[in-house]
Amino acid sequence: MATGKGAGKPASLWDNMRIRFIVCFIGVFVCYFYYGILQETITRGEYGQGEKFRFARTLVFIQCIINAVFAKILIQFFEGSKPDHTKNWLYGLCSLSYLGAMVSSNSALQYVNYPTQVLGKSCKPIPVMILGVTILRKKYPLAKYLCVLLIVTGVALFLYKPNKSSAVADDHVFGFGEILLLVSLTLDGLTGVAQDHMRARFQTGANHMMLNINMWSTLVLGLAVLWTGEIWEFLSFYERHPSIIYNILLFGLTSALGQTFIFMTVVYFGPLTCSIVTTTRKFFTILGSVILFGNVMSSMQWVGTVLVFLGLGLDAKFGKSPKKTTH
Repeated sequence: MATGKGAGKPASLWDNMRIRFIVCFIGVFVCYFYYGILQETITRGEYGQGEKFRFARTLVFIQCIINAVFAKILIQFFEGSKPDHTKNWLYGLCSLSYLGAMVSSNSALQYVNYPTQVLGKSCKPIPVMILGVTILRKKYPLAKYLCVLLIVTGVALFLYKPNKSSAVADDHVFGFGEILLLVSLTLDGLTGVAQDHMRARFQTGANHMMLNINMWSTLVLGLAVLWTGEIWEFLSFYERHPSIIYNILLFGLTSALGQTFIFMTVVYFGPLTCSIVTTTRKFFTILGSVILFGNVMSSMQWVGTVLVFLGLGLDAKFGKSPKKTTH
């Protein structure tokens, strides 16, 4: 029952929780589905004479600028002058792990296909659990450990490729792309721990967190792309292939919009529903990548995919600690 606050006012369509859920679900699904397609189009596309896109840091740099601008607009229109007491150095530390995770994840696409990248990134519960136990001294229910075991088994099946002497070079079981995904996952876990600390200690709002982390990330990445000279290489690449800028701007916009819908889902329906929504959309992103980009998956990889998403779904449903009950 969502009534009670505005008894005298006629109920608007937005007050209907079912309508809210549909809007949030479609928002997350559409934004991240398109985001995934754009990410693979940009990073794995052919750009005349076999040229490849190799500017992961610049891509994340542009994404962070768009995210920061978007968060600033949201704060301006919806939060006004609400103060933020979070320490700046905490945002700085959080942005380093956030950045490292994104750059590693985007770089991994040069070595692995998109289904592998999405499935690898779906293993967030593993580093979150390890870091939660070691750093925050958290205790998890048995169901959570079983769900994580299911996820690890699924990933092992997905990455396993039987040896074929004819194609040893292509048939690596664990290569540089997978190492980059492991780095990305570990840094994702550290980001989650830092964000939990900020919320608990300073009651940091979602939009302020999005704004400040992206601003710090823009600063760090701006220095990195200038120091390495990558920005100039990217600009000359853009001169040769100007059409790429539309995909990059759309990529940044879908990222910012997707983050906003995720925060809306958390606010209105809680993190449990949000994790179920994002898990569902990841599965369909894999299907979309397979259909649109012809990424062929073996029957063992499909079994692995099902196990990972089954583990994620069960974790969302049963893996929560019964101690914390928020209304």
